This record gives sequence, structure tokens and C-alpha cells, in this order.
Amino acid sequence: MIAIQEARLDAGTGWFEQYEQGSPNCTLVMISYGKCVYWIEGEKLVLEKGDLLLIPDLTSYYGKCIPTVTHEKYVVCFQKMASPQANGSGKLAPSLTRIPVPSLPLLEATQYYKWKTGKYELLLQRFRMLYEEWKEPLAYREAMCGALAQEILTQFNRELDDGHPSALKERHASLMKAYIQNHYREKVTKEELGEVIGKTPNYAASVFSEVTGQTIGGFVHALRVKTAVYLLSHSQRTVGDISDYLGYCDPSYFHRVFKRETGKPPAQYIKDRDAAAY
Repeated sequence: MIAIQEARLDAGTGWFEQYEQGSPNCTLVMISYGKCVYWIEGEKLVLEKGDLLLIPDLTSYYGKCIPTVTHEKYVVCFQKMASPQANGSGKLAPSLTRIPVPSLPLLEATQYYKWKTGKYELLLQRFRMLYEEWKEPLAYREAMCGALAQEILTQFNRELDDGHPSALKERHASLMKAYIQNHYREKVTKEELGEVIGKTPNYAASVFSEVTGQTIGGFVHALRVKTAVYLLSHSQRTVGDISDYLGYCDPSYFHRVFKRETGKPPAQYIKDRDAAAY
């Protein structure tokens, strides 16, 4: 189990940080735009869009922006928590969690890991949700953020274990994602995607899930919600209008999908938009 200490979004060209004696926290990074540079134990790393980086605690490093190159990245700093211990009667101490601690090799690592993720859209959505949760002083914020970070690290570890998919599978996934991005307001089926890559529907669905970490339907919903967030924040459209525009016949279903993907109801974005107008 992990305990979040900080979640932030670095953007622009002015970022710099240094831990000569090593940071007390583990640091998890995902680049969502541009490039930046880290020096970890004297080794130079250039991070680009889609790169994940995990720096263990007590590791000396520093990082900075590349001159004239803007960048954006999500950073999560956390500490590893010990497994719950039983008391003398064999029962767990009441102050400790009863949730079993998953074993992730990443959390036991003493070296850094850098990885170009194939599950960019999925992990970016999780980082965004974690960051938004951390900003809000809501009940159980730490538990929610810890769970999201645990999911991100699990996906990270799975990719490390499995290695990169074959070039052919990555090409097929790219073709399917491009098709969905052009048709996400419509119903997209595995039969259609199978035709796009010249394979069977089941093969298309399997490869899509393997490479992206998402189902076809999950990817469609994520694109729709991303568009909805923009329209709710930057237009005067109503929730019902946006729901219909994105292909949701039932506004209540759109509401459930939206809250599941963002952690907030659509109305909250309209409230924030209206508040910013004054």
C-alpha cells in the first residue's frame, strides 16, 4: 500500500528540482507534452510524451526543463507503507488496514525505471483524476489517490513484465484508435474495427485491449468524456445537449459515465465555468 505525499502538474519552461541527498519519497512521473531532462545518479534521461518514470526513494537526482522547450507532466510523490501486522492474539491491530498489500516488484526496486507506455490514454486519464482528486479537500482523498496510484503502478509493472507488443499489433492498434477518433460519436463495434485492420472481430478486440489496456467501449467513452469536459468548460451548451451530441440517448447514462471517468458530475464543470465568468 502507498501513501500519497504530493500530486502536481508541472507545465511550461521554468521547472527545476534537485535532491542531492535523495528524496524521502518515491517519485512517479508521466510526460503528457513536450520534453524534459532528469539526471538520476549521474545518468542523463530525456523524457518525452508517453514516457513513465519511477524514481525510488533515497535516490539522488535532479531535473529541469530543456531551454525553450515547453513541457507538461504529472508527478506523484508517495511513500511505501508496511504490510499490516497481527497483534499478539493473531488479529490485525484495529488502527491498521485489513486490505492485503499487492506485491509489485516496482515498489521493491532500488533502481529507476523509464518506460514508453502503450497505454497512454488510459494512464493519462488516471493521472488526471488523481491530480484533480488531490486538489480537492474531499473525504477519503488519500484513499482515492492511493488507489489510483496503485492502479497506475500495476499497469506500469504489467507492461514491464510483458514487454512491448509486436510492431504489427501496435500498428493495428494505431489504425483502430485512429478510426475510433473519427467515429467516437457513433457506435463503434469490433466488427468495424476488424474490417479496418483486415482481421476477425475477436482478434481486433483482443489486440486493442492488449495494447491500450482498455476495451473498445472504454476507449470510446474516454474520448466522449474528454470532449464533454471541453464543451462543458468552454461553451454554453447544456448537459443534455452535450449528451445528445456525443451519442448518448439517455442523459442519466451520460451522467454516470462522466462521473465514473472524471470523478465529478457534469454540473460541477458548468458551475466552475460560470464562476470563472464573473
